[in-house]
Formats: sequence, C-alpha cells, structure tokens
Amino acid sequence: MANDITGKLPDERAKHILRTLVQQFIRDGQPVGSRTLSKASGLSLSPATIRNVMADLEDFGFIASPHTSAGRVPTPKGYRFFVDALMKFSPVDEQSLRELQILLTDEQQLDRRAVAETASTALSALTSMAGLVTLPKQAHVTLRQIEFLPISDRRVLTILVTSESEVQNRILNMDRDFKPDELRRAANYLNDNFAGKEISDIRRLVLEELEQTQQTMNQLMIDTITFAQRALDAESSSGFVMTGETKLMNYDELSDINKLRKLFEAFSQQREILGLLDRSIAADGVQIFIGEESGYQMLDSCSIVTAPYKVNNDVVGVLGVIGPTRMAYERVVPIVDITAKLVGAALNQSSQ
Repeated sequence: MANDITGKLPDERAKHILRTLVQQFIRDGQPVGSRTLSKASGLSLSPATIRNVMADLEDFGFIASPHTSAGRVPTPKGYRFFVDALMKFSPVDEQSLRELQILLTDEQQLDRRAVAETASTALSALTSMAGLVTLPKQAHVTLRQIEFLPISDRRVLTILVTSESEVQNRILNMDRDFKPDELRRAANYLNDNFAGKEISDIRRLVLEELEQTQQTMNQLMIDTITFAQRALDAESSSGFVMTGETKLMNYDELSDINKLRKLFEAFSQQREILGLLDRSIAADGVQIFIGEESGYQMLDSCSIVTAPYKVNNDVVGVLGVIGPTRMAYERVVPIVDITAKLVGAALNQSSQ
C-alpha cells in the first residue's frame, strides 16, 4: 500500500522535524511554522535552518502550504511516511481497556449483532470518530426453525431461529398479501425438509428441489421458494454497524456541507464502504487507508483504520474507524487492534 520512500528523505534531522510537524498538526489542527517547530522539535536549530529543512520536505511532497503566508501541513504522502516509518504507538490506557473488556464480555451482549453494535459504539466513544463493524460471517450456522407472520400492506414478519440460539426478526416486503394458513404451510415445508441444514445451503437445496418437481409445481412451492430466497438472502447478506457518524462534523476539514453529504450518502448506501472493508478481510493485522488510498473519492479527506477479527482462527469480519486524515494514529491504531482481538474473544466465547 505504501511506497518505499525512506531513502528519499535527506537525513535523520529531517525525519525528526517531519515527525514533530505531523504531531503538532494532529494536535492543534493549524499549519505549523518554523518558529513553532524550532521550539517543539527539541533540536538546537534556528528558524532559518528549520525553514530550509521544511523546503526540502516540501520538495519531496511530504508537506505543503495551504496558502502563501501560512505554515505547513502534512500531505497524504507525509502522513503515509509518518505512519510507516516514524510513528510510535501509544498503548491503550488501562481504564479504556477495562471498559472494552466489560462491554464485550457481558453475558447479555454475546449474540453477533449485539457484539458488533457494542464494539462500534465503543470505537466511536474512544476515538471521537465514526466506528464501524461488519456483522460476522457465519459459515456453519444451521436452521432450527422458521416462522412467517402476516403484518399488513403485503409485509410478512420472518422469525428465524438458528443453531447459534439466535432469534432474528426480519420484515419482508412481498408482492401480494398472504393469508396466515399460506404462511404456515410455507414455514412447515421449510421446517420439515430443511431444519438442521446449513443456512448457506438451504436456498440452493430449495432451488434444486424446485427444478426436480417443476412439472408438478404448485402454489405452495412457488410461495416457499419466494420466502426462502428473501428470508435467507437477508440472513446471508453482509452489512456493517456504524455509530458516531455525526462526530465527523466536529472536524473542520470535514465540516463542508457538500463533503458531509457525499460521505453520509456513502455510509447509507454501504457499497463503497463494504468494498473497502472487504479489502481488509484478508489483511494480516491493522490496515490504514489515508486519503485517496481508499480508492473512493468521497473518502479523499478521510483516513480509515481497520483490523480483521477472528473466530476459531478464521477471519469472520472487520472493524475500524473513519475520521479525518488528521487523526491521532499513534492512539487510534492500538485501539482498533485491541478491539478486534476482544471482539474475536467475545464471539469465540458465545460459540462455545
């Protein structure tokens, strides 16, 4: 993801000054001038010498001037070098760690959606940014029971009980109204023929049976395949839980109304965010996408820090935070990393 740019920096002094500039800008959000750097760097260098080093850093593309009379700010390239070569991680403080452990090991929070919601809320609270957690994929979950209940306006409530002892309720929008006895027959057919089979296989099995009995297909089979497709598609679809989106409005660089609108549209549609998270599924450990590295224009002003989480050594999901490129990476990265480990531990406990 990052280029090998270490050799392009002139010397250790320039690296030290770049680290100081990035840290100052992350903390204060204001362009950093030579006098500030002269004091903050701890080096016995005059502002004139600092300015010369800053000019070199600007030539290398690590910093830029927002306007002619200002100090300098890090570029995405500068942030990338800082993250890859200069950053020293800050361990998660003990109080935050205890809070995470308590939240994610609460016996009442052990179903997968509750764990995802709790982790997303905790990430947002600890970082003051948007927290997001994909719902864990379940490779070997089987159907215990399914029921359909009529509501109104062509809507049907699906009650799905799985081998994980989870009860999930979903509302299906149908093409016509269904009578209670029609719904009962469809549920009985699925329960009698497919209880104990894996959720991921049931839709395929229903389709195969439908093909075999196509010549004698009746309305029950048509209804059943419709319900199975919609109910089980909803179960197998991957989504994510996000909290704290409005906290991004507190950052000046993200407060532009047009930027926010595009960003929130991406959050609501989920497609781009899920595409980015899918790239993190196979990653080994924490991934950091800075600005345009995400590949999505609406995220050009943001950084995303992600980490996969595991159940029984299998990666089943990804979590992370979205914030401005001016985020405290030293603090955020360890928070994301430890949260991923605790989420995996909580889900492992719930599967026992």
